[in-house]
Amino acid sequence: MADATSTTALRTRSRRRPPPLLFWSCLGIIGMAVLAGAIGPFLVPFDVTETNLADRLQPPGAVLSDGSRAWFGTDDVGRGMLSQIFIGARVSLLVGVATLLISGLFGTVVGIVAGFVGGWVDGLLMRLADIQLAFPSILLAILIAALLGPSLVNVIAVLAVTIWVIFARVARAQTMAVRNREYVDASRVLGARPLFLIWRCILPACAAPLLVVATVELGMVIITEAALSFLGLGTPTATPSWGLTIANGRGYVADAWWISTLPGVALSLLVVACGVVGDELRDRLDPHLKHR
Repeated sequence: MADATSTTALRTRSRRRPPPLLFWSCLGIIGMAVLAGAIGPFLVPFDVTETNLADRLQPPGAVLSDGSRAWFGTDDVGRGMLSQIFIGARVSLLVGVATLLISGLFGTVVGIVAGFVGGWVDGLLMRLADIQLAFPSILLAILIAALLGPSLVNVIAVLAVTIWVIFARVARAQTMAVRNREYVDASRVLGARPLFLIWRCILPACAAPLLVVATVELGMVIITEAALSFLGLGTPTATPSWGLTIANGRGYVADAWWISTLPGVALSLLVVACGVVGDELRDRLDPHLKHR
């Protein structure tokens, strides 16, 4: 009895422990990326058609011909790298959030229906999910993107198609764990309809696991979008993303390292920050998955 009490107290203290400094630092990185994507392009305007060959390949901190200072340098046609990084932050976050909203909504509906109804409906939906999981997600994304062509909307659609299965499986597992609990059976005996049970009993139980999955998958979506843009299958040239900027600077790594390095560092920091925040949320919302 004493051991059980001490274990419960230990778990309670573990849940209430303050988030580590790394968590707050990564949360700050995500906040700065959101701020840069939201207001950065207004502070440093960017025109994809504007070129200034007199200021091409200027290093970070250089003074340009018009007297302004290029804090992050310029690219091979004289465009400022700072504005491209701001635009890239907006594109990455827009693609990430939109993809998670679409895939999360669709996957959650499919998972809850499969877990709540069961039977042949569950078997059919999960076999379709297994068929998609048989293909590597990045290869499937490249295939679909190559067929649809480079476009911001196409990138969001492609990434949503490749990750909805993750949300569906999590929602299905949580639904099957909750659908036969006492409070659900009590609501069913009192005459609650299936839609009411799903909305008031099943969906709240799925919220925390799905939030953790969305936070972790945000980093993967961002890096997949960058990979597609790097290959020329993501955003068009009129919408510069971090992956596209890195690809444009790969021929100048020896002479102008900042073109590829600076957006690469920004991309890495954001992806790592999303992963750390997702791990911390997972540990707090589901203590059984806590790292030892």
